[in-house]
Amino acid sequence: MSAIDVLVGELERTRDETLRYFDLGDDDLARTYGPGKWSIRYVLLHLADSEVVFTERLRRVISEPTMVVWYYDQDAWAKALDYSTRSLDASCTVYYALRGAIIEDARRHYERDGATEFVHSKSGLRTLKDEFDKVAAHNEHHLGHIRMALQR
Repeated sequence: MSAIDVLVGELERTRDETLRYFDLGDDDLARTYGPGKWSIRYVLLHLADSEVVFTERLRRVISEPTMVVWYYDQDAWAKALDYSTRSLDASCTVYYALRGAIIEDARRHYERDGATEFVHSKSGLRTLKDEFDKVAAHNEHHLGHIRMALQR
């Protein structure tokens, strides 16, 4: 299996699992994976907003190589966008649509343009491949939080 096949499989798997959690009831959505940690609701909204950031970042690197991309403050987004009242339905739609766009972009650019470099304002020099891989790893990381919260 090629690297792109593995990546697309992981992007699809994490998408499918994430989408199921948007249908949880309010009690489950309020569960956290630890004291002082985000609720499942917040994690899902964060994942949707992260797709916004990743999509923009990936497309900028593809279109404007050697650029600097800026770190985003997830806590500032959660507060300013008021995750406690933000629509899960709208965020689910955004997540689904943008994950589809990322998968399409990965199929088109992962192998062909994967070595394209850019600078991340916090983590330094990265490649387009690194960023595509980060999308799947980031989603899986937060799925782990959701699974833990549901087991508590």
